[in-house]
Amino acid sequence: MSDQPMSGQPADDRPGAAAGPSAVVRMPVVRLDPGLDLPRTARVGDAGLDLCAVADVELAPAGGRAVVGTGLAVAIPFGCCGLILPRSGLARSHGVTLLNTPGLIDAGYRGELQVLLLNTDPDHAYTVRRGDRVAQLVIMAFTAVQLEVVDALDDSERGTGGWGHSGR
Repeated sequence: MSDQPMSGQPADDRPGAAAGPSAVVRMPVVRLDPGLDLPRTARVGDAGLDLCAVADVELAPAGGRAVVGTGLAVAIPFGCCGLILPRSGLARSHGVTLLNTPGLIDAGYRGELQVLLLNTDPDHAYTVRRGDRVAQLVIMAFTAVQLEVVDALDDSERGTGGWGHSGR
């Protein structure tokens, strides 16, 4: 048995470090723009694949937004979905985040992955450059559900307590 995680990346031998993902699933990808790098994680064991912008775009201050292509189409494995998430450093440093977060990509979608960027900075525009990392793609397995109509739901400790119910 090899001490290498299935990803082919070196094992992380820090105390308490996990050996890597529980399984590696192959996902077909079409490079709609061969000039861009393929998405990759920043470090071994990271979940998010960095997605890059296909073109330059200016985001106006105070709510400027734009749909930005990534130059990629993927075939997400059946039983999985893709979640498009913001990059924390982009939000922290520039106030740029994503609308519709997380963006859900179903396994049957075959079009270009696109992200909807939003500039929350009240005073400064932000320019996205071609090749900038603008979002992350996380592939997740999910459990399919079958709805069952009932007359009442079972009791729980929380009950019907909603917004702010758990305290400050």
